[in-house]
Amino acid sequence: MIDRGYVRRMALYNRWQNQSLFGAAETLSDAQRRQQEGAFWGSIHHTLAHILWGDQIWMSRFDNQPPPKGRLDESMLQWEDWGDLKSARDAMDAVLLDWAERVLEPWLQGEFSWYSGALGKTLSRPTWILVTHLFNHQTHHRGQAHALLTRFGAKPEPTDLAFMEF
Repeated sequence: MIDRGYVRRMALYNRWQNQSLFGAAETLSDAQRRQQEGAFWGSIHHTLAHILWGDQIWMSRFDNQPPPKGRLDESMLQWEDWGDLKSARDAMDAVLLDWAERVLEPWLQGEFSWYSGALGKTLSRPTWILVTHLFNHQTHHRGQAHALLTRFGAKPEPTDLAFMEF
């Protein structure tokens, strides 16, 4: 089981890593960021857009934030403009940090039900599992973006949680 401290730490880690990846991506051309490189979501731009879409869908469930546009299979197409994607990412990181400060232990220990558009049905799981999934999903796809960035010679910061400043 996780606690509020974990949620806050992971929201901070999320922001730190997003700043690192977006900063490294800024050193590339738009064509490089959009080049299809065989990652699950194709390009750096599409991978970062999908991560943001995933954060938005979970925050719409957990914190009554507006849901993202489109379906999962369209998630990488929601922010075609790099500047819009960066701005939306910064805004979502602020939402996550604010939410993390307000998370209550009893909520984390409860059960959460939601409708999954991907599966077309309502599911219920322990809330702490879903919050862990939110952060794990980010880390999973950021690892893909990190690999693509380094392939182009960009230099994001280390991804190790142990290296994050407290």
